[in-house]
Amino acid sequence: MTINYPFSSRFLYLPPQPKILQMRFPTKLITLLFAIIPFGLTAQETSSIDDAINRVMQPVTDFLYQIVFFSISLGDREIPFVLIWLIAGAIFFTIYMRFVNISGFKHAIDVVRGKYDKPGDSGEVSHFQALTAALSGTVGVGNIAGVAIAVSLGGPGATFWMILAGIFGMSSKFVECTLGVKYRNEYEDGSVSGGPMYYLSKGLSKKGLPKLGRVLAVLFAIACIGGSFGGGNMVQINQATQQLIDVTGGESSVFFGQGWIFGLIMAVVVGAIIIGGIKSIAKVTDKIVPFMVAIYVGAALIILGYHIMDIPHALWQIVSGAFSPEGFYGGIIGVLIVGFQRAAFSNEAGIGSASIAHSAAKTDEPVSEGIVALLEPFIDTVVICTMTALVIIVTGYGSFGQEEAFNSASTIGGISLTSSAFEQVLGWFPVVLSIAVILFALSTMISWSYYGLKSWTYLFGESKISKYSYKLIFCLFIIVGSAMSLGAVFTFGDVMIFAMCFPNIFGLYFLSSEIRADLKSYFDRVKSGDIKAYK
Repeated sequence: MTINYPFSSRFLYLPPQPKILQMRFPTKLITLLFAIIPFGLTAQETSSIDDAINRVMQPVTDFLYQIVFFSISLGDREIPFVLIWLIAGAIFFTIYMRFVNISGFKHAIDVVRGKYDKPGDSGEVSHFQALTAALSGTVGVGNIAGVAIAVSLGGPGATFWMILAGIFGMSSKFVECTLGVKYRNEYEDGSVSGGPMYYLSKGLSKKGLPKLGRVLAVLFAIACIGGSFGGGNMVQINQATQQLIDVTGGESSVFFGQGWIFGLIMAVVVGAIIIGGIKSIAKVTDKIVPFMVAIYVGAALIILGYHIMDIPHALWQIVSGAFSPEGFYGGIIGVLIVGFQRAAFSNEAGIGSASIAHSAAKTDEPVSEGIVALLEPFIDTVVICTMTALVIIVTGYGSFGQEEAFNSASTIGGISLTSSAFEQVLGWFPVVLSIAVILFALSTMISWSYYGLKSWTYLFGESKISKYSYKLIFCLFIIVGSAMSLGAVFTFGDVMIFAMCFPNIFGLYFLSSEIRADLKSYFDRVKSGDIKAYK
């Protein structure tokens, strides 16, 4: 028995359903989740459930972690291969696409503004909404905590390598998001499905490699589903719940030991949003993301304005520290590793997730959406992460010795370190940061629910039962994640997210030549007026 996939005239290849996917496990999984949701459990009982689940998950997580994050020795340093894989891909695509990250920047802003929007284009959301939906999945705790950890461990010089990684990552986003639109499925009801699952299977089939495409697509889809439940859901709600408990009294908080209450509230909110699909998600993210970015960047600008005389020295620390043999983390290589790693974890360029959201954009020109997508790493890493780093440096929190740096990262905590830096000038910022973390968590969860859903329907079909099964499971995981401290489960989610980059980038190498040709054709038609501005 096989899944009946909706047919599209654009669909070039439909992979047969793997036997493992013929199991009717969604119902069983939902039943299991209802059984373990800790309604009314005491802290001790919840802890025992945590321990039991961690004992089961730990061997699986350890095994996958060794595969995804295995390291290569470079001198006295260990470099995670996944980092090399992501950065090497970004550099290759930048050069091969003739530095589209720079040449296409102005045009990207024009497209986002709607200047080239053509009435009647297929798709579900505008270019701006697709951008904010994708940004909501990347702009978040990584920009707050991740930067603090990078500066603490690598010194101010790590910021330089973060910026550089973000600039190169713009090209990766361009390639994967162009392919997302080019090979998306369009259905009779106007909805679309796209992303690496589709361009890997259909694109490689077109090149005479159907089996390879099918394997890569299935691997990506499985990893994406795992990542959506873990890193895109449980980790987010757990951090938001902990932040809420901290600002409402700690152990005296009404939520202490009863985190599931907040989880239930968030599950209802998320469920109400994601039930309407990408259109509903985009209506929320196109308001939340600009609001979050405005508040956070606004606060950063106030602090930088207060410390305006210190900015030149901070910039000098960033540049000189990037090439200093006495860097906090063991010289140039160590600082480079820290900076590149935090940038990759922040903007997710090369992971492939963002192309799922961008695939829903209203356009008949795939390259136009790829051009829009290259703005993501710029906003996420070059702008927001750089501002965070500057605030930390000018307020003195980036001037640690090596031992102090490691202590600050491990004991103060990334978010707390950033919060303390902002609090030097804005005493009320910790409260605002708490609200921001909750909004970041909400926006990340709804974006990742869409990524996971599209991977789920790729494997199990586009039926209503399939869609609602995933959405219900996703919402149940919100409640579980808010009440538990499942270390192994959270690590599993992060591992799965970065596992997505292996099949994605591998496939991008095969498909990059057609994207370069499409890019040249697109800009030739823009110059000739065949693609014209409507506004």
